[in-house]
Amino acid sequence: MAQRHGNPTARIKSRTVIKARVITCSDAASRGEREDRSGPAVRGVLARNGYDVDSVVIVADDAEAIAAAIENATGDGARLVVTTGGTGIAPRDVTPEATMRVCERLIPGFGELMRLRSLEKTPMAPLSRAQAAIRGSALILNLPGSVNGAVDNLSAILHLVPHALELLGGAPVERHP
Repeated sequence: MAQRHGNPTARIKSRTVIKARVITCSDAASRGEREDRSGPAVRGVLARNGYDVDSVVIVADDAEAIAAAIENATGDGARLVVTTGGTGIAPRDVTPEATMRVCERLIPGFGELMRLRSLEKTPMAPLSRAQAAIRGSALILNLPGSVNGAVDNLSAILHLVPHALELLGGAPVERHP
């Protein structure tokens, strides 16, 4: 039986709404050759769960561009940065490497849970390099670029995000959900 989690909320103890940004990593979308559908889909999931998504940014599959977009997002105050695309094993799939250029630590359990949930839908799930990392007090999530992959992976870990952000904020956490 599938485990059900309560509706996650983008509020931490202080009742502050969490600012988020979505970054789509796609050569074709950045050149205007393909419509970005995964970024808006992720934005929709986040907005429905109470996050304040300031924008969806599109960048090329370029490590420097992706790293700069993550730095800009956190510099602008985003506590949650969600990327879509570039998590496969093709030569231009460099989002995890770009993320680690500007992050301090990985959160392996997020990637493990995303792949586990994806495996329920596709035998190709182990080829995904979806992950989560920490930059200061911000949480960076790297999701696949397909609409279904991005939404499914985000849904698999969304219930963990408010508590992770609470812990990253440094305030004492008296009760774990």
